[in-house]
Amino acid sequence: MESRPLRYFVAVAEELNFARAAQRLGISPPPLSRSIRALESELGAVLFERTTHSVALTPAGAVLLAEARFALDALDAAGRRARRTAAAEPKLVLAVKADGDAGLLETILARYAADPAALPVTVRLAAWQEQSRMLRQGEADAALMYEPYERTGLDTEDLVSEPRVAALAVSHPLAARTGLRLADLGLREDEMLRFIEEVRGRGQDLAQLLTLVGLGELVALLPASVADRYPRPGVVYRPVLDAPAAVMAVAWPQQSRSTATAAFVRAAVSVADDVRAREAG
Repeated sequence: MESRPLRYFVAVAEELNFARAAQRLGISPPPLSRSIRALESELGAVLFERTTHSVALTPAGAVLLAEARFALDALDAAGRRARRTAAAEPKLVLAVKADGDAGLLETILARYAADPAALPVTVRLAAWQEQSRMLRQGEADAALMYEPYERTGLDTEDLVSEPRVAALAVSHPLAARTGLRLADLGLREDEMLRFIEEVRGRGQDLAQLLTLVGLGELVALLPASVADRYPRPGVVYRPVLDAPAAVMAVAWPQQSRSTATAAFVRAAVSVADDVRAREAG
């Protein structure tokens, strides 16, 4: 199956209108309709229910839409990685949040630089959940990120696991406690990750999030290392004793065959092993 019919199909599936899809693609409607009919013939499946007034995806079309998006993203990502590898000065692009490295980034980069397969590193600072997209779309070669994150198309290796703390305004009624439980925050364990995602959406970065916490507008669940590295006036951190641990991982595209990316993963795992050894000792 070629990529062009898939791109045509995705345009129609997203617009649900052949004329708008044709305009988006820069072609006329008749060849677009012929391409879709040829794709349906090739697959032996009807992808769209068509009437004179509407276009709707069939169940087969809905399945193909999800798969086609993934396949086209992978194809585009492969092109970006190939162009980056062929550059006059190839680099490894690392996606990380400014507060999302558990304090290990400098040590990992130093150990990586000592590997014969290492390339110069460009660090791309990412917003919440942006690392997964950057990896899948070929905009980054590796990433450091905390759960929860979208794992589709990625390989990962857990690096560190740390307790979670609640960030509270000093005026919050729970700030006087020395330790909390999820129930104190009105949460069950199966609701925790959804809660974290909702709170993350309130701020573009940790600085904004902690500003909102200090104003008493929200409570945030964060990795314990944040409390040590980001003290803020007006904000207190309290351990949440029954919250599942915050896990940070190194991630990379499943289809990656880059020796430089493999070297970075080795360095990250080695540094994490050293951290665990010190904690155990």
